[in-house]
Amino acid sequence: MCGIWALFGSDECLSVQCTGAMKIAHRGPDAFRFENINGFTNCCFGFHRLAIVDQLYGMQPLRVKRLPYLWLCYNGEIYNHRRLKDHYEFEYQTRMDGEILLHLYNRFGVEKMAYLLDGVFAFILLDTANRKVFLGRDTYGVRPMFKLLTNDGFLAVCSEAKGLHQITHSMTEPVEIAPFPPGHFEVFDLKPTGKVTSIQLDRFHTCTEEPKHAIHDNTRMLGTGFALETVKSNIRLLFENAVRKRLMAHRRIGCLLSGGLDSSLVAATLVTLAKEKQLPYPIQTFAIGTEDSPDILAARKVAAHIGSEHHEVNFTPEEGINALDDVIFHLESYDITTVRASVGMYLVSKYIHDKTDSVVIFSGEGSDELTQGYIYFHKAPCPKSAAEESVRLLKELYMFDVLRADRTTAAHSLELRVPFLDHRFTAYYLSLPEEMRTPKEGVEKHLLRDAFKGLNLIPDEILWRRKEAFSDGLTSVRKSWYTILQEHIESEVNDSQMEKAAKLFPYNPPTTKEGFFIRQMFEKHYPGRSGWTPHYWMPRWIKACDPSARTLPIYKPDQD
Repeated sequence: MCGIWALFGSDECLSVQCTGAMKIAHRGPDAFRFENINGFTNCCFGFHRLAIVDQLYGMQPLRVKRLPYLWLCYNGEIYNHRRLKDHYEFEYQTRMDGEILLHLYNRFGVEKMAYLLDGVFAFILLDTANRKVFLGRDTYGVRPMFKLLTNDGFLAVCSEAKGLHQITHSMTEPVEIAPFPPGHFEVFDLKPTGKVTSIQLDRFHTCTEEPKHAIHDNTRMLGTGFALETVKSNIRLLFENAVRKRLMAHRRIGCLLSGGLDSSLVAATLVTLAKEKQLPYPIQTFAIGTEDSPDILAARKVAAHIGSEHHEVNFTPEEGINALDDVIFHLESYDITTVRASVGMYLVSKYIHDKTDSVVIFSGEGSDELTQGYIYFHKAPCPKSAAEESVRLLKELYMFDVLRADRTTAAHSLELRVPFLDHRFTAYYLSLPEEMRTPKEGVEKHLLRDAFKGLNLIPDEILWRRKEAFSDGLTSVRKSWYTILQEHIESEVNDSQMEKAAKLFPYNPPTTKEGFFIRQMFEKHYPGRSGWTPHYWMPRWIKACDPSARTLPIYKPDQD
């Protein structure tokens, strides 16, 4: 996990512009480099490093002696880099996983390079010999990247939008700062002036396709056909492999553990594989909540079952409310459910950074979207509609749950890993018959639960525990986090302010006092950037005026 930043064709003094790069210093506290590009005096790279792999040679922009005309800034992990290196007999100069991008590009070009990468990444690749700039981002946008491009060809790129928000340029009108689309690469011609022209933007992978890098995968052959036992065996095999490949790190590994199905499966599998790999430390797990929260109690049971070194982080409503401003600054979003869920993740990440030496953090993000885990899937009109909704949610992850997970952990210099969004695992799961993936017997994610039944990997009561949204499970069933927030906001926003809300915020106007309060905080940090949140996250197929699962008439809390 790092922070990448680059400018091509700046009209302003670079020493002034580079202050923008310092806005993302939290993403890489171990080292910083700011480097001009030979022959292009108005172009530069900025890089903040969190050293996870190859602490000696891992600084960027990454260059190697054999390919001196290539410059690479990337943020991510390439899990199959050694396999690709051996298969194509590349001669490495460093131990960096990202070096594989230079060799693949040099031999095959940018498109084949991108689709051969098994991992999460956002990259800026410069080829000065052919005067080309390339941008690319992984399938789900697990690693963030934003782009600013003016009409006269000035290009600015950064891991987070805040690094571009105050960049100056010759145009008087504000220029759009937009997230780079996941699963795409873009090609720019680099002019002698340092300005660029976009000449190609193409998708190299989408979640419903088997990834082309699968031909280099070492996972043993999957069973064929859709017999239930075959499917369950394949799910287990691909999931275990997804966790195993993500053990690649030279820093300590830990895991977020909410006590829900997804994080419990990740934590249990991680502990098992860490022992198999003989990691020199126990896996630490981390749960957050108020004292009587369902998540804290469930996570405690899981940690005892799997034998992790467990940490519980208690927080008060006051601490949560006090964190809101920082959370919204880091998120760059005013989506209500994203902000709510981010507070707990932000606070637990702060604890991990301040109190432990774990840096690489596993999490269960992506499972709800993939396996139809949200409670509203019970109301899907048919399996086809549910399957289409699952794909829509996966394609929008980079604006909601993946955005939350990245920004709240990166705010405290942690690197997040999300095995449920493994390319092969998701492609296989989405290839299964639609009716196989729907909720069954009143239980969401039935197929995933059934695949791990009878293995004693996690306690049965957790394996079949009903879905509880993270922001809801933090606090007791008696009083939800969203209720606490709304009670606080009632005294902060009055009715007359709400009457003017649509005029004050014409784009995505807030309809509740909570929405108004969050939007005010967002506009304070990022005035005029409301387009960064294209729409609010809300349940489908059910009458809902709030994204909290606990407000839905079909919500039934666990009786225990």
